[in-house]
Amino acid sequence: MGHQIDIEIRPDGTFTFGVKGVKGRSCKEVTKFLEELGALVAQENTGEYYQEEVQETATAQEHVRVGKK
Repeated sequence: MGHQIDIEIRPDGTFTFGVKGVKGRSCKEVTKFLEELGALVAQENTGEYYQEEVQETATAQEHVRVGKK
């Protein structure tokens, strides 16, 4: 499942945003571009922030032949 970013832009030009579908602190990487748009006024972490991140890893197998050719 992917992630979702909800953004609310107010008439005064300020905005709020929230992330869904991202567990752990990696949500900070997902929203980094939004935080760079202005000064962060307040921050509230959701329950997903405190959950363990699930990392998918790719594995590779290498076969090495040892001995005479």
